[in-house]
Amino acid sequence: MTTAITASARANRGTLTEGRSPEELRELVSHWGAELELAPAEDIIEWAAATFGERFCVTSSMGDAVLAHLASKVVPGIDVVFLDTGYHFVETLGTRDAVEATLDVNLLTITPVQSVAEQDAEHGKDLYKTDPDKCCALRKVAPLRDALADYDAWATGLRRAETHDRVIAPVIGWDAKKGKVKVSPMARWSDEQVEAYIAEHGVLVNPLVYDGYPSIGCWPCTRRVAPGDDPRSGRWAGMNKTECGIHT
Repeated sequence: MTTAITASARANRGTLTEGRSPEELRELVSHWGAELELAPAEDIIEWAAATFGERFCVTSSMGDAVLAHLASKVVPGIDVVFLDTGYHFVETLGTRDAVEATLDVNLLTITPVQSVAEQDAEHGKDLYKTDPDKCCALRKVAPLRDALADYDAWATGLRRAETHDRVIAPVIGWDAKKGKVKVSPMARWSDEQVEAYIAEHGVLVNPLVYDGYPSIGCWPCTRRVAPGDDPRSGRWAGMNKTECGIHT
């Protein structure tokens, strides 16, 4: 399976060096995981960039640009991977475009192998209704897996404060499914710390956040959340599903 990347992003990407073996990567996680547990987010990103060089990237769902902003300060021109599922809100795509225009990053827009229409033709219309796990697998999990093929490590905006399933998320962990080092520089950040960073640095935020969408995914599977409710309750509302599969 091949993941499509926008032509402009591909042109800027260049040729990456050969990566480390899984054994070497796991050894790095074993040594540095505890060492960096209490380190500031900037130091964690700096370590990853120094350790993996061009084989380190950042991912962003464009709910906000906090991680991309952090990374761009430490590693100007860093690759920022965005998954365009074909089901995004217009506001999310607008946030992506604004991040590309205002931050010193190399934005890579990743698309699934099949368009929405092609997926409908093969699997039935609105797969997100009949089999949401499969829809996520086809439009998020597989494209990201393929996009990370040229990297040894990837940074996520995962935070322990977000859900009960993420309370033990390591700062430096081993993603066995992808065979990559998973770096979560903001894992220990509280909601208040995120808000303070946004205010201090004027960081871009998806406008949907201020319209009752504290956690933003694809438009068919994202609903507004009432004040005081679990911020993630608007994701896959009414379904027995809390994650897309990228972090499980």
